[in-house]
Amino acid sequence: MEIIAYLYSDPLLDSLPSPEIWGQEVDRVYQDLGKRQQLLQLIEDCQTKPPNYLLIRRLEELGDTLEEVGDRLTQLESLGVEIVATEQDYTSSELKKANLAKILEEIANNQRCRRLKQGHARNRLKTLPPPGKAPYGYRRGKDRYIIDRSTAPVVKDFCDRFLLFGSLRGAVRYLEKRYGKKISVSTGRRWLTSPVYRGNLIYQNSEIISNTHAAIISREEAAQIDRLLRRNSRLPSRTASAPRSLAGLVVCQQCNSHMTVTRVTTRDKKREYLYLRALDCPISPKCGAISYDRVLEKTIEKICQDLPVAVAQMNLPSAEGIKGMLGAEIAKREEIIAKLPTLQQQGILDEETAQLRNYKLRAEISSYQIKLAGLPPVNLQELAQTVSIAQFWQDLSEAERRFYFREFIKQVEIVRQQENCWKLEIVFIF
Repeated sequence: MEIIAYLYSDPLLDSLPSPEIWGQEVDRVYQDLGKRQQLLQLIEDCQTKPPNYLLIRRLEELGDTLEEVGDRLTQLESLGVEIVATEQDYTSSELKKANLAKILEEIANNQRCRRLKQGHARNRLKTLPPPGKAPYGYRRGKDRYIIDRSTAPVVKDFCDRFLLFGSLRGAVRYLEKRYGKKISVSTGRRWLTSPVYRGNLIYQNSEIISNTHAAIISREEAAQIDRLLRRNSRLPSRTASAPRSLAGLVVCQQCNSHMTVTRVTTRDKKREYLYLRALDCPISPKCGAISYDRVLEKTIEKICQDLPVAVAQMNLPSAEGIKGMLGAEIAKREEIIAKLPTLQQQGILDEETAQLRNYKLRAEISSYQIKLAGLPPVNLQELAQTVSIAQFWQDLSEAERRFYFREFIKQVEIVRQQENCWKLEIVFIF
C-alpha cells in the first residue's frame, strides 16, 4: 500500500509547514509554495503509478477556484486514488451526496475569504494603510495616511501634556477642558502607544513597518512616552502627577503600608508643614507620621551614597556597543533592500517575491528600531556620577526631582527602630 501527501501554502498568508507533519507512514510528500507545479507533477505521477491514498489538509488546496478543485478531484479519483482530507469530513470512498453539497459550499466560502485576505496581503506588501477609518489626527490619502491639520494638533498637544506632567488622566482632563474633546483613559493610552502616530503602520499580524507616513510624535518623544508609561505602571494609582517628588514611593516597612503626603497649616495659614503618614496601618497604636522634608533630605543623602555603588555592581554592557550592534543589523537589511530591484531586473526574483522580501526586511528593521528607541538615552554609569552630588538634587524643583526619583527608585522603605527613631532603605529599579 502506497500513501502520498500534498501540502500547499500561499506565501502571502501562510507559514511554510513541515513535510514531517504527516508522519513516517507517508511514502512521498509533494509541497507547493505559491504556484502548483508539484501538484501537476503529482497528477502526472499518479497517471503512471497511482498510489492507494492521497492525504491533504483541505480540499481547497487543490485549486484557486471551485471549478479547479472539482476538476482535480475528479481526475485523481478516476485514477483510483482515494483522497482523505484530514481537516475536513471528506473521504472519497465514504462520501455521501448530502455531505458533498455542504463541503462544496464550505470550499466556496473559504476561497472567498481567502481572496479577500490575499487582497489585504498585497496591499500590505505595498505598505498601504490597512482597511478601515483613518485614526483621529489623520485622513486617508491615495496610498498613505495624511496629517489632518484640524485634528492632529489635538493629538500632539495631548502627548506634549503627558510628557510635561507624566499624568495620563491629567492629559485626558486637559484635552476636554482645552478642546472639548472627550476621550477615555484607555483611548488616551492607545494614542500614546499607537505606532500610527509615530509614523509607522501596524497590521493585523502585529507586524510594524516604519516610516510609512508623516509622524505626529517624534522618535525621541515616543521613547520618552514609553519610559514614562513603564515608570508609572510601577506606582500606586493617582500618584503619577502628584506635586511632591516622594509621592507613591515611600512605604512603612513595619506595617507594609504606602505612605501619603499630608499638609498641615497653622491657624493663620501662614506656615505649612508636610508629613508622611501610613495609609492603611493595621497596627495599634498606628505608626506615627514623619516629617516629609526630613525624609526627602535622607533620601537624597542615601542616593548620593548608594547609587554609584549599585550601578557599579550591575556590570552593564556598553549602551554604545548595543546601539552599534543594532545599527549594524539595520544597515545590513537596508543594503539587501537596495539590491532587490537589481535582482528583479536580472530575473532572479519575480515582482511578488521581491515585494514579499522587501516587506519582511522592513518589518525586521522596524523591530530593531523599536529596540534601539527603548535603550536609555544616556549612559547610566555616567549619570550615576552626576546625580550622586547633593547639590544636583538641591537645585531641582519638586517636579524635576519627581522625574529623576522615579527613573532610579522603585521604593523608599522607612525602617522604624525606636519611637521617633528611623532609618531609610532605598530599593533601586535595576
